[in-house]
Amino acid sequence: MRIGRARRRRTSCRSTSGRALLLTAMTLASALTLSACGDGGSGKPNGSAGGNYVTGTRGISTVAKDARTEAPKLDGETVDGKTLDTTTLKGKVVVLNVWGSWCPPCRAEAPYFAKVSKELADAGKDVAFVGINTRDTSKQNAAAFEENFGITYPSLYDPDGKLLLRFPAGTLNPQAIPSTIVLDKQGRIAARTLVAINETQLRSMIDPLLAEQ
Repeated sequence: MRIGRARRRRTSCRSTSGRALLLTAMTLASALTLSACGDGGSGKPNGSAGGNYVTGTRGISTVAKDARTEAPKLDGETVDGKTLDTTTLKGKVVVLNVWGSWCPPCRAEAPYFAKVSKELADAGKDVAFVGINTRDTSKQNAAAFEENFGITYPSLYDPDGKLLLRFPAGTLNPQAIPSTIVLDKQGRIAARTLVAINETQLRSMIDPLLAEQ
């Protein structure tokens, strides 16, 4: 009888543990779904950067030079099958754009990213653009998006959003799709927006960092 009760207890524990894991996974998936293609609200994160940032009227948050946090290493396979490591881009201003081919605001801002990235490259500016493609279950959809909008810079393929989780709490991290984060030449997080942006807004995030000494 004791053996039977012990087996039932072990079975019950495994069942309870399984239900807890399933509930946790469902909660995380729901949170990501709710944040996808959001308008980002006021643009202020929850406790981000310990309050050492300023959010402008256009929803762009910026951090003073002496209060910036190191960005995490973002590396892996790109949409076109190559590999990329963002830490190799130090010395340049780095524009990180989180997007999905299924996201209407991402489609709205894509022409501006294509235009500005090309113009800055042609002008020889020290700026690198990197996309982070997320929640696309097929690279084909992501590649078609890039072709349709003339995106020539690489995008890390991150269908599960694992790269986004590398941004530590207390930093200006991506909390919506689309999100744009701009790193200074030292690889530190300097600006962020949680909404789709136009050419003027994008340049306003990049130009001050190019001018920094």
